Amino acid sequence: MSAPEHNTPEFSRPIRARFLPSEPVELAATEAERAALAKRFGVVAISSLRARAECASGDEGVEVRGTLEAEILQDCAVASDSFTTAIADNIALLFVPARPVTENPDAEIEVDLGPGEWDEIEYSGDSFDLGEGIAQTLGLAIDPYATGPDADRIRREKGIKDESAPGGQLADALAALSGKT
Repeated sequence: MSAPEHNTPEFSRPIRARFLPSEPVELAATEAERAALAKRFGVVAISSLRARAECASGDEGVEVRGTLEAEILQDCAVASDSFTTAIADNIALLFVPARPVTENPDAEIEVDLGPGEWDEIEYSGDSFDLGEGIAQTLGLAIDPYATGPDADRIRREKGIKDESAPGGQLADALAALSGKT
């Protein structure tokens, strides 16, 4: 994951890597920060964003574990209405000092993380931005294809078939046998 293109992230909470907090860090985004993050992530609004994180020095960098809770208002992928979604996600970030670029700097690298694996974020200087790490975690937790409560009704009205419903000759034959045609 990389930071946004502009200089200051919308939800910036720098922490000096050498002086980690001994107690869990509680973060809450302000109204202005939530509005800027909503614009960045393409949702209508973020009505709340809170996180609780513990920072610890690890072999490879600063390990951050915790939880994130948010409530967002987003547009339905099917209907033209907006709906509220609650997000609760675990935080597993590894902040590592930036490494020199040896390969093509424009190459995109995509990594699928399994449960319990770290999401690695590089930092430069003596501080890492915990707020930006939380923002990136939120961005990954938002479902861009989420559907609201009226989606099934709209699909039926427009004649859109449910992709998860069984189809094909065998499904049609079984439906005919059970009288569900």
